Amino acid sequence: MQGPSPSVREAASMYGTAVAVFLVILVAALQGSAPPESPFPYRIPLDPEGTLELSWNVSYVQETVHFQLLVRELKAGVLFGMSDRGELENADLVVLWTDGNSAYFGDAWSDQKGQIHLDAQQDYQLLRAQRTREGLSLLFKRPFGTCDPKDYLIEDGTVHLVYGILEEPFQSLEAINVSSLQTGLQRVQLLKPNISVPALPSDARTMEIRAPDVLVPGQETTYWCHITELPEGFSRHHIVMYEPIVTEGNEALVHHMEVFQCAAEFESFPHFSGPCDSKMKPERLNYCRHVLAAWALGAKAFYYPEEAGLAFGGPGSSRFLRLEVHYHNPLKIKGRRDSSGVRLYYTATLRRFDAGIMELGLVYTPVMAIPPQETAFVLTGYCTDKCTQLALPPSGIHIFASQLHTHLTGRKVVTVLARDGREKEVVNRDGHYSPHFQEIRMLKKVVSVHPGDVLITSCTYNTGDRTLATVGGFGILEEMCVNYVHYYPLTQLELCKSAVDPGFLQKYFHLVNRFNSEEVCTCPQASVPEQFASVPWNSFNRQVLKALYSFAPISMHCNKSSAVRFQGEWNLQPLPEIISKLEEPTRHCPASRGQSPAGPSTVSVGGGKG
Repeated sequence: MQGPSPSVREAASMYGTAVAVFLVILVAALQGSAPPESPFPYRIPLDPEGTLELSWNVSYVQETVHFQLLVRELKAGVLFGMSDRGELENADLVVLWTDGNSAYFGDAWSDQKGQIHLDAQQDYQLLRAQRTREGLSLLFKRPFGTCDPKDYLIEDGTVHLVYGILEEPFQSLEAINVSSLQTGLQRVQLLKPNISVPALPSDARTMEIRAPDVLVPGQETTYWCHITELPEGFSRHHIVMYEPIVTEGNEALVHHMEVFQCAAEFESFPHFSGPCDSKMKPERLNYCRHVLAAWALGAKAFYYPEEAGLAFGGPGSSRFLRLEVHYHNPLKIKGRRDSSGVRLYYTATLRRFDAGIMELGLVYTPVMAIPPQETAFVLTGYCTDKCTQLALPPSGIHIFASQLHTHLTGRKVVTVLARDGREKEVVNRDGHYSPHFQEIRMLKKVVSVHPGDVLITSCTYNTGDRTLATVGGFGILEEMCVNYVHYYPLTQLELCKSAVDPGFLQKYFHLVNRFNSEEVCTCPQASVPEQFASVPWNSFNRQVLKALYSFAPISMHCNKSSAVRFQGEWNLQPLPEIISKLEEPTRHCPASRGQSPAGPSTVSVGGGKG
């Protein structure tokens, strides 16, 4: 291992200068127009005990993330980093460790066996290490992309952060194996959109939808459902913003929260507060599905554009709301009470446009299926030009936020806008999507959709641990591929999705039956899931299914909010013809390559081990 070249005093001086420069740059690059409450506007607990707390800021000008890692009880060191799905193997890491005499900070990576190695290219740059009243604070930065094959490319969408706690000194970095450490992962959207915060209207009022002093069960996962209602005679209002309220001390327990409005066709809903999977939960609560707000760990306030708001209250709107809180309690802590929830900001002065939510992607149907033992099987759903031509206003609609959704095997989701047969822009993309981390994300740039445009939503699935085909449907072991886009002005179009034509799928089953010695159940009385379950998944049957989905005509669901399709012929529709696809963005390497140190930095952490 190469030791540090400058003395600790020189290093401290260097850090001091770097920090001063950094703070000047940081102030210039801060998010939004409102004054920030901190130079690091985003903060999450990394571990369930809250020993490690991460804060960060994004500079799109420099294409750099600045991190501040607070270690509350430093033992012999800590590691932090990123990996494709939250594994500690093949991870891009930064490590603070001690050999018993000196402490070091270095850019590292782990191999497939979990062995840690010093990176030849040091792209994590330490700016400051200092003791505070709360613990050891490490300030460091890292470019989005480094062109180092051992480094993770930080991009839009979900990032799986990993951490580990070193409890004893190691003679060298290479002596560390992640399997011997206390480790974990946390999911977050690192690259928050750099958008200005709209001013709240002067008559804005607030309403808190909170859990009622819930005794959090001592189990790893709990979804808590709580029914509340709007005041009697509550008139039509616009929601213009919402933010989380997390009970102090429960920051590591509360994973995500959603507020749903119940269906207007029911006069009333029974009051209930309990686990969502409880046998005591009234059946009628399943009709509370219209999303008003959704928050996930690491997210801050959600703002509507100044010209639009989400309508609630008034005639034709239910007074009943359902709050759903997901508690993530891996330590199975007992006796913890929680009153977390969501604070809605709303106005009686209605804005120019009502905002709406539209479903894009695949219809919930078993005709779309993923064979077992697939690592990256892609299914695609379409919102066709015929539907947008008919259903959108002449001036089009403007998408400003998006919530991607699959079930357990989903790994990537992307929606692309195409016009005149050419892909124009990405609406939303998550290349490291996790079904365990779903939030409504404000888009960096509003996407305008005109009549005649096509919206293409593709989901990539991994069924490596399954032995039977995974079919589309509502069950958690079935699959979905959905993008809930938030847009304005509100139209009648609530759902614009597709699925392969069922008749063409039956031709597939007949073909499989003819080419295979095993009996494949293609008899008319068999259901589609039963037919898929009887397919022998050899390479021929896999490839033919993939080909079928890429050329067969589709059944389009171009639906109004009443679940009635717009007038027209929607069966046996041709797939939209795409003559040119978007190119992958070219990555340019940071110019400051020569400035990175050749080896780890010595750190003076004072007062602790090392």
